[in-house]
Amino acid sequence: MDVILVKILAAFLALSLVATQPQAIKTEFVETRDQAEVVGLLRAGCAHMRKAFDIESIDLDGLISTALDDPQALTAEIKAFRGLNFGSLHLVYREFCKNETIEPSPVDINQVIAYYNKAVADLPDYTRLKGLKLSGTSTVLDATGGRFAEVFEAQNRRVWVPLKDVPQHVRQAFVAAEDKRFYQHKGIDERGLIRAMVANLARPGRPQGGSTITQQVVKNLLVGDDLTYERKIREMILATRVEQTLTKDEILGLYLNSIYLGRNSWGIELAARSYFGKPASQLTLAEGATLAGLTKGPNYYSPDRHPERAQERLAYVLSRMQEDGSITPESADQARKAPLQLVAYEREQRDTGYYFLDHINREAKSLPGVIALTASSATVRSTIHPQLQRATEAALQEGLARYELSTGRVQFSGAEANLGTAVQRIQSNPQASKANPAWQLALQAARLPLYDVHWPAAVVVQNGRDGIRIGLEDGRVLPLSGATTAVRRNLKLHDVVFARVTEGKKPRAELRVRPTVQGAAMVLENKSGRILAMAGGFSYPLSQINRTTQTQRQPGSSFKPFTYLAALHKGLQPNTLVRDVPITLPPLGNRNSTRERDYWTPKNYDNGSSGILTLRLGLENSKNLVTAQLLSSGIDNDPEQSLAQVCELAIEAQVYRDCIGYYPFVLGAQPVRLIDLAAFYAAIANEGFRPSPYAIESVEQAGKIAFRHKPELKAIASGDRVAFVQLKSMLQGVLARGTARAAKHLSPYVAGKTGTSDGENDAWFVGFSNDVTIAVWVGYDNADGKRRTLGGGQTGAKAALPIFTTIMDAVWADYAKKTPLSPPSPAAQRQLIALPIDLRSGIRVADNSPGAITEYFRLDRTGGLTETQYTLVSEAEAASYIYREPGDGEAYYGYGYGYNYGYGYGGGYGGAYGYDRRSYPPQYQYPGQQQHQQYYRRANPFNGLFGNLGRAPEPRYRDYGVRERYPPQRVDPQFPFSDRERY
Repeated sequence: MDVILVKILAAFLALSLVATQPQAIKTEFVETRDQAEVVGLLRAGCAHMRKAFDIESIDLDGLISTALDDPQALTAEIKAFRGLNFGSLHLVYREFCKNETIEPSPVDINQVIAYYNKAVADLPDYTRLKGLKLSGTSTVLDATGGRFAEVFEAQNRRVWVPLKDVPQHVRQAFVAAEDKRFYQHKGIDERGLIRAMVANLARPGRPQGGSTITQQVVKNLLVGDDLTYERKIREMILATRVEQTLTKDEILGLYLNSIYLGRNSWGIELAARSYFGKPASQLTLAEGATLAGLTKGPNYYSPDRHPERAQERLAYVLSRMQEDGSITPESADQARKAPLQLVAYEREQRDTGYYFLDHINREAKSLPGVIALTASSATVRSTIHPQLQRATEAALQEGLARYELSTGRVQFSGAEANLGTAVQRIQSNPQASKANPAWQLALQAARLPLYDVHWPAAVVVQNGRDGIRIGLEDGRVLPLSGATTAVRRNLKLHDVVFARVTEGKKPRAELRVRPTVQGAAMVLENKSGRILAMAGGFSYPLSQINRTTQTQRQPGSSFKPFTYLAALHKGLQPNTLVRDVPITLPPLGNRNSTRERDYWTPKNYDNGSSGILTLRLGLENSKNLVTAQLLSSGIDNDPEQSLAQVCELAIEAQVYRDCIGYYPFVLGAQPVRLIDLAAFYAAIANEGFRPSPYAIESVEQAGKIAFRHKPELKAIASGDRVAFVQLKSMLQGVLARGTARAAKHLSPYVAGKTGTSDGENDAWFVGFSNDVTIAVWVGYDNADGKRRTLGGGQTGAKAALPIFTTIMDAVWADYAKKTPLSPPSPAAQRQLIALPIDLRSGIRVADNSPGAITEYFRLDRTGGLTETQYTLVSEAEAASYIYREPGDGEAYYGYGYGYNYGYGYGGGYGGAYGYDRRSYPPQYQYPGQQQHQQYYRRANPFNGLFGNLGRAPEPRYRDYGVRERYPPQRVDPQFPFSDRERY
């Protein structure tokens, strides 16, 4: 039996069921046993359809005879009948419609049953259409209230409109155009199917399907638009069941909101706005009929591309409405002559903010009282700053490219596209503009795969002995530099590449290649927590993972401020002397262990030490041994308690939910999310008050405010402003003299910290100005379970800091004025005093002394200054040390885990940014070492807001729901010590 005949009979079986017994449609038959029942259903269905032919006054037998006269011509000309064997089909007609006995029968009923059973298996739940409101399009506004973007599901860009808001004449236009007997049939219109078949016989070409509005609703919302017999069978059965569940108005409302009408518009409401700039409720008869005419083919009858076809289709719809009695001849004539005022249409081609929009969509799902943005047509006022967003993305993309250029890791895998075909098409089009070259027109119309990359796209117009020349969108042709021999061999005429164009008297173009390294950057407003810009990767089309919120990476030394904050909160002053010498800390939780691997012996970059340093210099130069010494005795005399207090601060700052209980934690071994680390640095800028990062200011749905954000700041470390002022000043020194001194020119305006993880797998810089905090991460994804290093010397200062600097300049250009970092607040000033000290020794010196800086000191409750300079190191021990330059603690550094189990951790940049050494004699002693001065006491004692300098004796080991919306912590299985006990 022909396969196509099996499919036709299975489809006719479905039609017979819905036509003769719509209340009891069977969706499964048993082969052999149910053969007689199926034959009876086919004959009953044929009898039913013969009546429909009689109603339409069509001679079915005569029609079949005509078809049999020249079946080859019929099947060749009419797409709907291609593949049919009309001889076999005629035998089937005689057997089931004329009730003749055909021997042998051309039909194997078991094959028909098997195909039908398979087609109707697992039918979708049609009852969900009852009360269904289709997904909509939400509009996202930027921070200034301007329209930024739309959020909608693919192929569902619509604005829902209730049927009551659609004028009666518009409803009638769609019914007349698509389903004349909509209000009479029960889901399937047999007479409509007959008319479509006859029309296909009479007018070969575009086939007519005869589907009802109900069938189209089922197709659009339940079974899909596959061009198969299986879909048609399922569609007929479900359409009949939908008619038994929904009212006609409910079905029509779903149809008018689901139909595609061109201009990237689904549904009548958005189409009305797109074509005529008005809501559906204001459509005229001519406008409504024009939209109704588009249902047959939005592109074919497009008034933009084919106005003459659109006019013909309008006339057809109006004539059908007149036949139905919906309108008078006079109304039809007026509508036919009325000029259509179409609004200009430009398809949105946004090239920025995709990671931000994805984050907004996720954030909205967690907001109380807010329906998902794609489930309703909402207006979202966001925090995004468009110019800053673009600048942030561009800075990250250029920074990643420069990293690969500087390390020789550029991998050119081919052109972004080739415009050869488009160029030929333009050249052969007599209507194309001759004022511009074809390659320029093709480039201007191109939509590249990486549509959010901000380098100019360029097309190769010459590739020969004289090198490569590229054409830009503005028509300029420039030589392309940076292309290796291999690249030149791979590039062809009209290939599209990215280029970095340097303007000037002689503009230059340098090849840019999409990098394999990844990165992320975020700009956070300090006082409020508004996310002003977010770049979750190099390009959203390339990778949709948002690395600012959805991944965790080791922060390296960018985590060290937590340890220093704990020490400052304990009461140590920034000039406290700390040993930068080897140290071994005892095992955690098992003091009786004698295994060497349970002891921790961290290392500095050169396995050496700088002797004795101030707390400030230890942080500025990112010294591992100084951090370990603070665990030993600077925070608590018990290293385990010190570790617990650092962990408690990290949990309080919402950087972690819990902490991994092992010493390298203080060196940034536990992965963090970029957004959480940025919020902590914003808290430093705010003197200890952490903002909660957010991207949505308000959401308006159904004309009402469903959500409005209420900014709040949470105090960290009991709101200890003095500790944060001191930490802020020390982080300012990181740029002035420390590991980020490559950006020394920013130190009056910015404070921050570099970070480099184990083996230089992650490079960070997180810093802040008075107004914003910027966090930058650079590294490779670990999708394959392997950790790939950035390479020797690729530290936070080398890979991430340049990106930060570019974004910071954009902030000052587009968002906030460039101002020096603010002095301590009045509340903090009451608890501290600023005194000049010698940078190296920490000893008080006279104003304007060489090497002196201004340091902030905590005052006690009586207004007196508590001396802690020699709390950890005796004065005699300090005097006995010969001063050595501290060097750069991130040029290369590591930590050891046991004497024989060294575990390198961290990294740094090498000699490219060497330490600015000063000339001091070998036996140098600190200024003022022999003549100590009395510390200054304030006249007005302070009443003591600081309270107990110590920490609670029992550390808090767990977070108690302070971040309900955040996902549970994920631990990389490749991460060392991932099975360790956690605090």
